Order: sequence, then C-alpha cells, then structure tokens
Amino acid sequence: MTPTVPQNLRDQLESERVDLERQLGELTIDGTSGEDFDENFADSAQVAAEQGENLSLAATLRDQLGDVEGALERLDAGTYGRCSVCSKDISAPRLEAMPATPFCIDHA
Repeated sequence: MTPTVPQNLRDQLESERVDLERQLGELTIDGTSGEDFDENFADSAQVAAEQGENLSLAATLRDQLGDVEGALERLDAGTYGRCSVCSKDISAPRLEAMPATPFCIDHA
C-alpha cells in the first residue's frame, strides 16, 4: 500500500466506528437492551417483536463495530491486508468492498 492509502483507510474506518457507536447508542439504552417501550401498550406482542428486532440489530452493530476495531488494530500492528487464517494478501477489490474484513476470499 502507498503511504497515503493507510491514512485514508484509517480515516474511513474511524469514521465508520464513530457511526456504528452512534447507531448503537441510539438503538440501545445500555448497549444491551432495546429502546424503552411502553410496557402497558395494548399490543404487547408488537412491543416484544420490536424489542427483539432492536436486540438483533444491536448485536449486528456490535459485530460490525468489533470488525472495524479489529481492522484498526491490524493497521497499527502492520498486519492489515493479510488474511488472519493463511496470512496471504487479501485482494484489493475485496478490501475496497469490505475494508474491515480479516479474511481472504478463500477463508471468508
């Protein structure tokens, strides 16, 4: 990679991290529970469904945040762009499409 690419990539990943943290903060109260729903709402099944959707989305956001933080750690360690399984280079198109991926296409 050229010297300017890692900084642009770092900026992109850090921006994504901030965005994921914001989304997670808006979605959850304490990072684990869903929005504060009115438990006295007449349609408790709807409330339960919405809580379940929020918890599922929060888990997905936490996973994505972990991937981004892992990519930033790999950048710092100098191992970014190499597969975490086989240590081969991850193709540029794959990194462009999925900058936080730790895996080459063979180990995805």
